[in-house]
Amino acid sequence: MQNIFPVLCFLAGFGLAWLMLRGRAQQLSDTFRALSADALARNNQTFLDLAKSTLTQAQESARGDLEKRQQAIAEMVAPVRASLEKVDSKIQDLEKARSGAYAALHEQVRSLIDTQEHLRSETGRLVTALRTPSVRGHWGEMQLRRVVEMAGMLEYCDFFSQATLHTEDGRLRPDLLVRLPAGKTIVVDAKTPLDAYLKAVDAGEEAVRRARLADHARQVRTHMAALGRKSYWEQFDHAPEFAVMFLPGECFFSAALENDPALIESGVNQNIILATPTTLIALLRAIAYGWRQEKLAQNAAEISALGKELFKRLSDMADHWSKVGKSLDRAVEAYNSATGSLETRVMVSARKFSELKTAPLGVEIAALEPVEKAVRAAGMEWSGS
Repeated sequence: MQNIFPVLCFLAGFGLAWLMLRGRAQQLSDTFRALSADALARNNQTFLDLAKSTLTQAQESARGDLEKRQQAIAEMVAPVRASLEKVDSKIQDLEKARSGAYAALHEQVRSLIDTQEHLRSETGRLVTALRTPSVRGHWGEMQLRRVVEMAGMLEYCDFFSQATLHTEDGRLRPDLLVRLPAGKTIVVDAKTPLDAYLKAVDAGEEAVRRARLADHARQVRTHMAALGRKSYWEQFDHAPEFAVMFLPGECFFSAALENDPALIESGVNQNIILATPTTLIALLRAIAYGWRQEKLAQNAAEISALGKELFKRLSDMADHWSKVGKSLDRAVEAYNSATGSLETRVMVSARKFSELKTAPLGVEIAALEPVEKAVRAAGMEWSGS
């Protein structure tokens, strides 16, 4: 028991010391934890303050750089903005101009549509009117007269419209007689049938239209043959052996020729020349040129006759003038003879009155001089001043 007590005392002391050490360790741990937390808090605050300060400086620097960049970008973009503003202004002007042009174009299209409708209506009326033979005949005559006017043949008055000829076969009435130089005559007929062509224009189906155009070609060929049988050139003296068959439109000729390519050759074989306004104008202009050459030849002949007559008259006048010169020479000789006689026979005695002091004072008789200049003969070269 005595040995256990010290041990128990030791264990009790050790346990107490352990408890005290443990409490002290806990206290130290709490103190260290508090100090660590405080240090960490102070470090965090310091870091935050430093970070805030650095961030503020960075922000100030970035703000300055941003303003400079914004200013630089604004300076770079300013010309582009000005150009865009100009482009926008131009676009607005173009838009206004486009709107105006579109409105004008719309009006023009509307006017064109109205004109086309009016033209279609008038064309329909014209086609209806041309179906009447009398109207078609008057229209052909008007076209023929217009062609003559454009060719300049009215100036020379060398055509006769609607002349009538009475022959053994009946009455012939050509539409135009074109007078050529030297008394020649060309006959022009404008009574070509156009019924089939007008029906072809109104045809709605292609097959019907082609059939009508074929009929038109046959009508032209038939009329050409009938015109060839009339032999107009035999009714006039010195007329060329052909007549002109006038088609009042190029379309009539082309349509007939398209369906009958041998039409021209057939007409030539029958002494008939197919002519449209264009070809007839060319023919009439050639005739007008011939008339001008004829007029020039006539004028040249008249000028030659006038020159001969003028030369004869000048010759007669020269003879008379020569006679006048000779008469003047004789008159000068007579004057000189009379002057010499007067001076030597009369004036000598008259001047003696002055010597005898019987003449009035201050009055003298002038000496008479003979004329020494001779008359220049005709044809001699003048040498005087």
